[in-house]
Amino acid sequence: MKKILFIGAEAMPFAATGGLGDVLGSLPAAIAEAGKGEVDVRVVMPLYRAVTQQYRDMMKTEVEFQIGLGWRTQYCGIKSLVKDGVTYYFIDNEYYFNRNTLYGNFDDGERYAFFSKAALEMLDKLDYFPDIVHAHDWQAALSIIYLKCKYSSRPGYSGIKTAFTIHNIEYQGKYDHDILCDVFELDWWREVVDWDGCINLMKGAIVCADKVTTVSPRYAEEIQGYEHSHGLGRILWESSYKLCGILNGIDYVYYNPAKDETIANKFTWRTLDGKYKNKAALQEEVGLPVTNDIPLISIVSRLAAHKGMDIISEMIYSLLDESDCQLVILGKGEPAYERFFTELERNYEGRVKALMTYDRDLAKRIYAASDIFLMPSKSEPCGLSQMIASRYGVIPVTRETGGLYDSIKGYWEDGNGKIHGNGFTFANYSSYELKERTQAAIALWNDTEKRGKLVGKIMRTDFSLKNSAIKYIEMYETL
Repeated sequence: MKKILFIGAEAMPFAATGGLGDVLGSLPAAIAEAGKGEVDVRVVMPLYRAVTQQYRDMMKTEVEFQIGLGWRTQYCGIKSLVKDGVTYYFIDNEYYFNRNTLYGNFDDGERYAFFSKAALEMLDKLDYFPDIVHAHDWQAALSIIYLKCKYSSRPGYSGIKTAFTIHNIEYQGKYDHDILCDVFELDWWREVVDWDGCINLMKGAIVCADKVTTVSPRYAEEIQGYEHSHGLGRILWESSYKLCGILNGIDYVYYNPAKDETIANKFTWRTLDGKYKNKAALQEEVGLPVTNDIPLISIVSRLAAHKGMDIISEMIYSLLDESDCQLVILGKGEPAYERFFTELERNYEGRVKALMTYDRDLAKRIYAASDIFLMPSKSEPCGLSQMIASRYGVIPVTRETGGLYDSIKGYWEDGNGKIHGNGFTFANYSSYELKERTQAAIALWNDTEKRGKLVGKIMRTDFSLKNSAIKYIEMYETL
């Protein structure tokens, strides 16, 4: 039986802030299922304050020991629980992880150096040595670096192969050289992490890993160039022989409009009338006029420029003036965009609702109610929102970048009336193209026959993790 250990900073439902947590909370179980009993998948993450008592009560303490990190000696406890056939390990240290937030602390470098070292020390303490360590993003990058530089000659560790997945290359774990020895214990391996005048943990993991993956094939291509690589393009180009992209999927149990208890009315692609009941329920909930005569457009996103908020803000007034529609925005982010959408609501009272918050259940109610979904990202490693929207029967309008390019293909109709594609897409980062494609989506929505055909096709597009899991297993086989 092959043994795979995922190392990552977050996982649903225990503690998560975004797509990484969604993936680590569902992909391991999908891989275990796809492996048909031949793959043992385990996950290790920090035991944050955010982990609820419900899950703490399910845990058992595996082992307790001390870890040295530079001049420090810290307590480390390993707790575990089994969920969906996957063993989850939790690194317990209240000094580092009993905090209000997962990230954004002044000592994040030290916290995740401890986490990475603890994840490796744990293997010897549990007498569990995986065939492959699969680390995710910069917070776990040091586990790959330490394994290559410090642990590879130890009994049990020498045969372990490694994979490193880049979920978002923008966040690389950059630090001053002053803490190379004091925090990271890498005084003998400076050249491994040295890049552009500083320590770069992601660069070190790329160099040390046996395989490097990203969360979509298109993104794997894009980050080898200048525009999308945030300074790591040359390293990734030199590592292209071990680089591949595997498109993420979504949890089809958690996101299932046929069984979702958080939405007003369950529905399938065969019972789309049920979707319109969700639309009426949301309109009533947020204070919009209840009607199905016009499309409801939604934006569920972090409100940041690279998510396309700049080109949305450039065209949204003219779109609302020229098109009969409603608009709901859900998200938090840069204050300027929060103010912009709040002002937009005031200017279009009764047509626009700006909800400046983050609420997973409300997000699902918005997906279930929406007719058209805007996701015009400047860059998007994979993106899950367009997949969730599709699952709930929303017509996506997306830019052709990263995982959006791999998952959403432009709508067109052939001479026999057959519908192709599963959304509306545009190539250039342009508010003009975004507006034009959104208006095209509105025009199609107003044609009830074509709308039914396209929405049914969109809902039948397979974005389940089953496909991702099979490709990951194939990638593991190459190691």
